[in-house]
Amino acid sequence: MKRFFKGFIMSMGMFCAIPIPYKTWDERCADLVIPFFPIVGLLIGALWYGAAQILLLAGLSNVMLAAFLMLFPYITTGFLHIDGFMDANDAILSRRPAEERLRILKDPHTGAFAVVSVLVLFVICFACTYEIVTDAFGTGKLRFFLCIPVISRSLVGSALLSLRVMPQSSYGSYFRENTKTVHKISLVLIGIIAVVAAFLLLGAKGLIAVAAMAVGFSLSMLYAYRQFGGVSGDLSGYALTVSEACALAALALI
Repeated sequence: MKRFFKGFIMSMGMFCAIPIPYKTWDERCADLVIPFFPIVGLLIGALWYGAAQILLLAGLSNVMLAAFLMLFPYITTGFLHIDGFMDANDAILSRRPAEERLRILKDPHTGAFAVVSVLVLFVICFACTYEIVTDAFGTGKLRFFLCIPVISRSLVGSALLSLRVMPQSSYGSYFRENTKTVHKISLVLIGIIAVVAAFLLLGAKGLIAVAAMAVGFSLSMLYAYRQFGGVSGDLSGYALTVSEACALAALALI
């Protein structure tokens, strides 16, 4: 039990900006970091939904509420995944040869394509979140915020432990060491539980939003996989960000 708790704390420290008790990194628990990724997402989702309810009751304007809720998942993760989204777009949209794309992906400097892509993302996500909050009391769509981070992280974790890792990605290779089948199964089971929860919370609309997330994740991950010949931390953040944006778009449209 102590090992599982340490693995969870390590996963929190790795993927979340929420302050946690300090724990020394334990190599023996590194194989648990990715399996606990969706549980970290559950905590983020609970805080996201809780913040939405508090701000709704506080009477915040819809514009301010939408802006805060749109930024909330990025803030709680320390903009970790949005960084991968920007890096991946900078490389993919450059339309350069494969070796040059890899160089751009690892380049610490921010390129024009990264800036443009994140601006487009923020505009779309803000517009979708605004549509959601203006109808929040009538439809209960905000309840799906509980599920979004869990489902996206279950998808990312499954891909990272199953697909070929880029040779240049020490991140992906490190967390796959000592990975067992039970770790992959746990990610799938958590994802299934989250899908069932989405159905119980929103009915058919919840399943439509889940389907949008799955399609967005699959298309973005497949495209990035083909562009770079494998998965990495940056590409995982790219696909996660796309899938969560698809969730907001689906909720706004249904």
